[in-house]
Amino acid sequence: MEDPGLPPTGTPIRAPTGTPLWTPPGSQRVSPAAERLLHILLDDDSRPTPTIFTEMDTLQSEGGELEWKETARWVKFEEKVEEGADRWSKPHVSTLTLHSLMELRTCLQTGGIVLDLEGDGLPQIVEEIVDRQVSDGLVAPDLKEQIIFVLLRKHRHQTRKPIHQSLAGIGKSSSASAPNLAQSRSMNDISDTPSTDQMKNKFMKKIPRDAEASNILVGEVDFLSKPFVSFVRLAQATTLGGLTEVPVPTRFLFILLGPHGKTKSYNEIGRAIATLMVDDLFSDVAYKARDREDLIAGVDEFLDEVIVLPPGEWDPKIRIEPPKKVTSAEMRKSVLNLNELGQMNVSAGAGGEDEEFPAPHELGEELQFTGRFGGGLWLDIKRKVPWFCSDIYDGFHIQSISAVLFIYLGCITNAITFGGLLGDATDNYQGVMESFLGTALAGTVFCVFGGQPLIILSSTGPILIFEKLLYEFSKSNQIDYMELRLWIGLHSCLQCFVLVLSDASYIIKYMTRFTEEGFSSLISFIFISDAIKKMVGAWKYYPINRGFKPDSATSYRCDCLAPDQASALGFNVSAPLGDENMTLLFNLTGLDWSQLGKKECVRLGGLLVGGSCKYVPDLALMSFILFFGTFSTTVALKKFKFSRYFPTKLRSLVSDFSIMISILVFCGLDLLLELDTPKLLVPTEIKPTRPDRGWLVSPFGKNPWWWYLLSSVPALLVTILIFMDQQISAVIVNRKENKLKKGCGYHLDLFWVGVLMAVCSLLGLPWYVAATVISVAHIDSLRMESESSAPGEQPQFLGVREQRLTGILVFVLTGLSIFLAPVLQYIPMPVLYGVFLYMGVASLSGIQLWERTKLYLMPPKHQPDFPFLRHVPLRRVHLFTLVQILCLVVLWVLKSTVLAIIFPVMILGLLVVRKLLDFMFSQHDLAWLDDILPEKDKKKKEKKKAEPESDEEPGSSAPSPVKIPMEALEPLPLPRCPSHSQPNL
Repeated sequence: MEDPGLPPTGTPIRAPTGTPLWTPPGSQRVSPAAERLLHILLDDDSRPTPTIFTEMDTLQSEGGELEWKETARWVKFEEKVEEGADRWSKPHVSTLTLHSLMELRTCLQTGGIVLDLEGDGLPQIVEEIVDRQVSDGLVAPDLKEQIIFVLLRKHRHQTRKPIHQSLAGIGKSSSASAPNLAQSRSMNDISDTPSTDQMKNKFMKKIPRDAEASNILVGEVDFLSKPFVSFVRLAQATTLGGLTEVPVPTRFLFILLGPHGKTKSYNEIGRAIATLMVDDLFSDVAYKARDREDLIAGVDEFLDEVIVLPPGEWDPKIRIEPPKKVTSAEMRKSVLNLNELGQMNVSAGAGGEDEEFPAPHELGEELQFTGRFGGGLWLDIKRKVPWFCSDIYDGFHIQSISAVLFIYLGCITNAITFGGLLGDATDNYQGVMESFLGTALAGTVFCVFGGQPLIILSSTGPILIFEKLLYEFSKSNQIDYMELRLWIGLHSCLQCFVLVLSDASYIIKYMTRFTEEGFSSLISFIFISDAIKKMVGAWKYYPINRGFKPDSATSYRCDCLAPDQASALGFNVSAPLGDENMTLLFNLTGLDWSQLGKKECVRLGGLLVGGSCKYVPDLALMSFILFFGTFSTTVALKKFKFSRYFPTKLRSLVSDFSIMISILVFCGLDLLLELDTPKLLVPTEIKPTRPDRGWLVSPFGKNPWWWYLLSSVPALLVTILIFMDQQISAVIVNRKENKLKKGCGYHLDLFWVGVLMAVCSLLGLPWYVAATVISVAHIDSLRMESESSAPGEQPQFLGVREQRLTGILVFVLTGLSIFLAPVLQYIPMPVLYGVFLYMGVASLSGIQLWERTKLYLMPPKHQPDFPFLRHVPLRRVHLFTLVQILCLVVLWVLKSTVLAIIFPVMILGLLVVRKLLDFMFSQHDLAWLDDILPEKDKKKKEKKKAEPESDEEPGSSAPSPVKIPMEALEPLPLPRCPSHSQPNL
């Protein structure tokens, strides 16, 4: 039985005019305003709409003379003139009253609308506007001269004035007589060319070059009994001299003159139209409108999107700070598309938010399976060759200097660390020298010819583990290690070629965020743990003097005893022979041993006796100060870009060179204190670390012939490791968030890594593959942001400076580091470990796994507003995170044990775990927490095509969202702008 208070089922509820306010499910409806705008905005005109600079001037009387004074301006957000402080306010979001928007709508309905007006100067334009109003009967003919006179008064802008001009204004007579009509032309200060002050205005830096202006003129006069309203669009943007604060050509004019007593209402209407003019959607409407109704439809659509703040829950005096991110104009325009409206309404009704569903897991055409022999490699070459020249000259920028120095220090630190560990693991068959030369050779070749030159090649922990196990196996079985390693490298090279020619990189499509986050988190933790582990080792070599007691300082001493005195006291002392000071050894009685220094005493064979002889400074504590100081200072200087102090360029420069500044500061501190902290040790001669080996490895003669074939088995493990490490790192670098525009080359990258495997094996150099953390740091150091941003608007991320020059210079400098040893020896190792720690921590910042892990410690009310928390229950989010953490722990344990040899296979195991998650989580949850696997997305599309089209989603009983068209509000009593039938506001 139906409720008698409701209409029968299926009957639409209608407004007084007959327009449905609500329609039953399945009958999609668009407001008439949206239907009208659809034909305006989605036409064939692809020209971009210029940015609009809006200035609002109000009519004021100064010393009896009328003038237009600038009171507010907009580029994106509103800035007001602070009258008392005589300055501009901070940019803020314009807060409008609903009453002012309704009055503006009525003004556009009843006022004058002039579209595509031809005019060369302001006097001609003003006269044409008033003549049309007179001809339309909106203004009495006898008021024409007075209106023109008021509109041509001079404009005073809020700019800094010289002191002498300000003092001259003090003596201006305040008893000037009211102007008369005869002076209307002689008192016109509007010139056709911009003034010197306008040309020198620094605010021009905040306005894009192609911007156009809209001028809002509002004021009250005593000769009008009803408002004079006119909205004007010029056919061509025209520079109207001193009308605008900055020399920007004017395209739009909005004029509102009315009788006395309604100043506040006029100003609010002016603010309303000014806010609409800088709105991306309405500005498009203003440029493309064909008549009055199009403009009103634009206002109606704006009103449809307006959010009302209840006055009792919000203080209107509060200025809302500009948001960090706003909805794009393209997304708002897509709402007007009738083909997309039904889908968006269904998703909004189901999810409760007007948000887009997460984009499907797509990695671009680079990973499409071609089905041809070497098809993917050929497409990569065709894709990258046209960009080769720009990859060089795009690197000529000051930002590249910072990136080169930063990545260079990371590379040499990694080369020295890895070279030392590799030397210990292989009995110096490979050491620091091989690590330096291999890094320089492999990195330079890859950056010159690779498909993604932003990737940095380096040695990795899994490769080190494999080398160590291989050497121990060779030693225990009397097999020549270098020859066996050469054949493994050759087999791995051939296997890489097979993967390249068969388009095997297609498998990367199945590496969703789940796999990427697990792998990148593991590498980041390796960087962090290695840096901390190195610093903890400093306590062993440089222990703190725990036995030192300040109260016993007077009893601490250290004396140098002569050899004969030491022997008399029972010490066994042997004097050094053959010393250059031989004569002193035979004349011990003539030497004052008590005056000798510590080193001199030991050199001459004396004996140091005393409680403080073994005292050394607290180098461990100093090392930790350098370590954490470098890390924390780098983090602070990186964030300095968003500080409120100093100009934008200086803050950006400090942020770009933050790592170099930190390194120089703490190197200087170490040099100033003159403490013997561990320093960077760089080889000074180009020769193999092990004397009995040469630079070329012979492939035959030392091992039985069958090892040449058996080596293909361990080579398969190396190939899996290289393939996974290289391709996952490439996926992370090529993420769509980085906005790379020159494409990538997964097959081309793997081809050159395979070639370098063979070359490095032949020369006895370490193997190299993409280093995830250093590559991410390279990307971060080359980020570009918009320089010209509207006041209050956050700089927009434009992408990454894609080029090959920084990588080439990094590896060339790495090779030349052998000749820079006299300079590099002053860099303390704790400082470089601090850089390692920063790279590891910084690479965690963009990983969603880390953000979800922190949710375990947060009460729900304090959790950030992440999109996935709006659509997935918290317990499911925690379960997904727990699975990732368990996988990460398993990988970490395997890496740290003897089973590290199967580490590459376990990375492949992450793909299997991700496949099993399809049975634990719904596709809806996985779409928000991860990515949908390609076959799932494909099946979903095929199923959608097979289903018959209908207006209602199958199985969905949720009604369509209620959308009230603006026409339904017309019969209601609205506040109206003064017109002929209503003289007052």
